[in-house]
Amino acid sequence: MFRTARRRILAVLTAATFVGLPLEAVKAAYPEQLIKIIVTFPPGGSADTVIRALEPLVAAELKQSLVIENRAGAGGNIGMAAVAQAKPDGYTLGVAPAGVLTVNPYLNSSMPFELKDLAPITLLAEIPFVLVAAADIPAHNMAETVALAKAKPGALSIGHGGNSTAMHLTAALFTHKTGIAMELVPYRGTAPATVDVLAGHIPFAVLDIPASRQLILERKLNAIGVSSARRLSSLPDVPTLAESGIAGFESVGWFGLVAPAGTPADVIGRLNEAFTKALKDSSVAEKIRTLGAEPAPMSPEQFARFIQDESAKWGKLISEAGIKAN
Repeated sequence: MFRTARRRILAVLTAATFVGLPLEAVKAAYPEQLIKIIVTFPPGGSADTVIRALEPLVAAELKQSLVIENRAGAGGNIGMAAVAQAKPDGYTLGVAPAGVLTVNPYLNSSMPFELKDLAPITLLAEIPFVLVAAADIPAHNMAETVALAKAKPGALSIGHGGNSTAMHLTAALFTHKTGIAMELVPYRGTAPATVDVLAGHIPFAVLDIPASRQLILERKLNAIGVSSARRLSSLPDVPTLAESGIAGFESVGWFGLVAPAGTPADVIGRLNEAFTKALKDSSVAEKIRTLGAEPAPMSPEQFARFIQDESAKWGKLISEAGIKAN
């Protein structure tokens, strides 16, 4: 009994000593092995593009290699569930889009994880979307889109990056506010949706800027409008959907970095420090902006509050608009 009690006391003292370690000691101790970052959508989308832009600077700051794994499916739930179920040691992280954290719980009756299973690290970037039409579709602006929809009631469709994603909600919000009946077609990420609208297999799609900007500039896709409240510097000639006639329309996606719940606070702090430093680097920030996104570093506490606010906003919209997962 004495030995057992002695071991317990030693364990408590050891833990207390570690908690009291200065940040420099934590930096020396973590990370000791490569860090895996799970992106919940296929390569080529905005989240994947931005995290790969950050990877070299973060790896240099942490003095450790990062490996990026794309694990798509179920609107991001599959990849995020893998993060939530991973060992909380700071060696498995996840890039979580807005839909995974704030939309999926409202649209899915059964979730493989809960928000309490994840630890926020930082918001990474905010990104608007753009409604595009295939090049051979006679719709180059909102007026032509509405006219085409009225001429072919129920015959048109809008592709998006997956059920429960922010792109899904943007497409649903568009049809709700305009009263246009269009089938919403989910894809496993932005890239396959882009391929199909580019090939003319679907007439319209809601895409992110990294996947669509160059195609729009090359006139391979018709840009109807962007979903942000203001025009984008990367697509200055494309009007907002709000100024095109949908009053008050605004839908901006975002994605952030999370770890499994229970990851030590010191490790969360170290990761936040490394990623926010990379986001503030002028060359990286400019690259992100060129993609049509805006760097948005936050503290873990700020990111946690941001998630709560976004969840309340989208939940209200889903209820009022009667938006469904399928």
